[in-house]
Amino acid sequence: MIIGFDGSRAFIDNKTGTENYSYQLLKALIKIDKKNRYIIYTRETIPWPYLWTQAGLAIQTFKDPLNVLFVPAHTLPLIRKPGLKTVVTVHDLGSEYLPSMHQLKQRLYLSLMQKYQLKTATKIIAVSKATKVDLIKLGIEDKKIKIVHEGYDKELFKNDTESNSKKDYYLFVGTVQPRKNLERIIRAFAKIADTKLMVVGSKGWLADEIYRLPKKLGMEDRIKFLGYVPDKDLPALYSGAIALVFPSLFEGFGLPILEAQACGCPVITSNVSSMPEVAGRGTILVDPYSVMEIVNAMIRVQATGFRQQLIKKGFENVKRFSWEKCARETLEMLENL
Repeated sequence: MIIGFDGSRAFIDNKTGTENYSYQLLKALIKIDKKNRYIIYTRETIPWPYLWTQAGLAIQTFKDPLNVLFVPAHTLPLIRKPGLKTVVTVHDLGSEYLPSMHQLKQRLYLSLMQKYQLKTATKIIAVSKATKVDLIKLGIEDKKIKIVHEGYDKELFKNDTESNSKKDYYLFVGTVQPRKNLERIIRAFAKIADTKLMVVGSKGWLADEIYRLPKKLGMEDRIKFLGYVPDKDLPALYSGAIALVFPSLFEGFGLPILEAQACGCPVITSNVSSMPEVAGRGTILVDPYSVMEIVNAMIRVQATGFRQQLIKKGFENVKRFSWEKCARETLEMLENL
């Protein structure tokens, strides 16, 4: 079988969510699959500066003898070789279910493309049960959707048993934007004494007010925006934190939860969307719209005995996830179309 793989996101610098997924899944597929042939489409192999998917990749489906086209991040070519089987991964439907926190052009594009493309795709991978439920609400048939959880880099994210650093900061990891609920995190943190908050992530849409808030609250000396941090430097940040504070308003998966747990960092996350599914029992679940619930969780996680329980349960939880498992389940779908 010849599998076309959209690798347009897999090899960029400063990878985040969908880019990491594309890269790690491709790496795992190549490692386990010795039977099928892959044609990997990148920005270099298809040098179209604009309309890469809808023109460049679309044309290539007519040129190459593909049995299936796999797109690991949402967007299929609208026009493609007749009869070509397609599989697309949906990471979340935030633009549909949390529209006020996405740019208008993004909402319009994704809404139009998703509804049409998802109905014409042969099969759909949902990265969580929560995302599958969201897809069904859009009118996608249950039998068309397969849940395949993401994995995490086990070689990179692991417990540092030699780390004896003082845990004197809380940590957030993710794009700095409203849907990540950073305003409430900062307001909750303002009620916690003698600690710091480290915010890791690139600037996103509508982020200016988030950056201004610490100064308004007189907390600018205790809240540090670190910007984008390479993956290789994240384990040290997780290992040194009191907890990961990740009460996002909407997530398709929530990879920082697993990364933190694998590093022995307790997790505070939301009781909505995919987060309880991913975090398992090794977490404190909170109502993301309640500042006081976030405050109470941040205080509670400081208790030594309880903290150790969360860490132990986190280590157990991450055993459910790996990129190899993700690759095997993805390959099974591709081979059984």
